[in-house]
Amino acid sequence: GLMGIALAPDFGSSHRVYVVGTFESGGKLVNRVLQLRDSAGRGRDQKVLIDNIPSAPNHAGDGVAFGPDGMLYVGTGDARTPSIAQEMSSLGGKILRYTPAGGIPTDNPTPGSPVFALGVRNVQGLAWDAASGQLFATEHGPSGFPNERFRHDNDELNAIRRGGNYGWPAVAGSGGDARYIDPIAVWTPGIAPSGLASYSGDEIPEWRGNLFVGALRGEQLRRIVVARDSGSTTGWRVAGQFPMYVSELGRIRAVAMGPDGHLYFSTSNRDGRGSPSRSDDRIFRLVRRQ
Repeated sequence: GLMGIALAPDFGSSHRVYVVGTFESGGKLVNRVLQLRDSAGRGRDQKVLIDNIPSAPNHAGDGVAFGPDGMLYVGTGDARTPSIAQEMSSLGGKILRYTPAGGIPTDNPTPGSPVFALGVRNVQGLAWDAASGQLFATEHGPSGFPNERFRHDNDELNAIRRGGNYGWPAVAGSGGDARYIDPIAVWTPGIAPSGLASYSGDEIPEWRGNLFVGALRGEQLRRIVVARDSGSTTGWRVAGQFPMYVSELGRIRAVAMGPDGHLYFSTSNRDGRGSPSRSDDRIFRLVRRQ
């Protein structure tokens, strides 16, 4: 059930690695964030930092990443119980913010709570714009279940505001409800957006600040141009979208900027839903064509 991995900002000296995965506990599924220490390529000194995140066979998140503030962010799913996304007492359907040691930062929106934003359905990708520090997140829309009012599609890209409520389950996609924050992009038909990265490399400078989304069902890497917009509730809008490698590589899951300034992404064709080739799964590095 491994779903996400992040290196500590001081990995070079601390060798700390953070992973999130699904475990059985008391006859039910829960997600946990674990801290390990890398030692010669092996994880040592395993420690549970965050426990009892609601989980399920699907819609269980979980994106994990360190922000430019040095804090640990975890995007969770509603675990097929939509109502928990609006319950502050639940860790499900949220974007959570912790210290690297698993504590609750004193400057979180609600004192004593790890909740940074709520009302999300299934967040798998988190990324920050290098210039502004803005957090963006990908979200899977509803799958047509009865407790989702049989709604479909409406996958989202959200610009995350501190303490913001993104409306799930009352709203899927853009609802125009003043109580909630609308996404800056909605995909119908759904593309199942997964990994997310903000391009900060030097090789293709015209891409700096663009977002890259890995799409599972959509089988593509999607470049998204975002721009400031003082007229929107989040201060951001999508100025252009450019699908890449559509149906060429299969399901694309993880997307990340490497320390070498290149964009990396991975396929996910052996997860039971893809059609793997003999060479799957693979990790790709994107470079400018000569």
